[in-house]
Amino acid sequence: MHGNLWEWCLDFWHPSYHGAPTDGSAWLIATDIRSYIVRGGCWGYGIHHCRSASRDRRSPETRSIAIGFRVACQSF
Repeated sequence: MHGNLWEWCLDFWHPSYHGAPTDGSAWLIATDIRSYIVRGGCWGYGIHHCRSASRDRRSPETRSIAIGFRVACQSF
């Protein structure tokens, strides 16, 4: 799915992974609650951004045809 569009993540923006949760949960302790993480790059941002490890920050008010989200369902 990476490379089609940036994908919103639940985590707040942090400049590095230092102090991140190790259990796979969202990192909801924020130093800057005005920015969330987007991942995966987009076809319009160049080849170096079209990879799953690509990440950036955006304001929650950002609207763009290059940003979306993925609906996931967990079965129990």
